[in-house]
Amino acid sequence: MIGEKAAEIERLIAPSLAATGYEVVRVLLMGGARHATLQIMIERTDRAAVSVDDCAIVSRTVSALLDVEDPIAGSYTLEVSSPGIDRPLVKPQDFVRFAGYEARFESRTPVDGRRRFRGRQGAAELAV
Repeated sequence: MIGEKAAEIERLIAPSLAATGYEVVRVLLMGGARHATLQIMIERTDRAAVSVDDCAIVSRTVSALLDVEDPIAGSYTLEVSSPGIDRPLVKPQDFVRFAGYEARFESRTPVDGRRRFRGRQGAAELAV
């Protein structure tokens, strides 16, 4: 349910952010019915560093969109940030873009008794 809501919010905000020069890295919705936290991680499409001003611009844009659509019942806290040095690889294109870099990986199910791995990410290709 929460994952579906985060995906709905990403679909809602991504076009407007793209039009203003930002890309959604990840949307997380956490917390309960009393008070939720909506975390939005962004990157600039020109790949320049994300500044505090960028986060403020995105926060205002997202707030306006969410005020109109109202996809979250009740109150929530909106947090907008850059991915930082520990950038999560979320989308297929992320794995292509960061091929060859050292990364930490975590699997949902254990592999040989382990869920956490560290190593150099191999080459990746997007299926066409």
